[in-house]
Amino acid sequence: MRGYPLERLYEEVAFIAYHFHWSHDEIMNMDHQQRQKWVEEISRINKMLSGENEKNILDFK
Repeated sequence: MRGYPLERLYEEVAFIAYHFHWSHDEIMNMDHQQRQKWVEEISRINKMLSGENEKNILDFK
């Protein structure tokens, strides 16, 4: 059984901590799926704020 790649884990933790200022312990207590979802959400927000997405940030799905 292979474990989750350590470099990828560091990237996820750093990315979430940088954007949300959550502690290492808070982020590490999440399972992989939760961390990945937050990484995706932060990326989506960054794209919208940078103008890469035409959708207005106030629009709801």
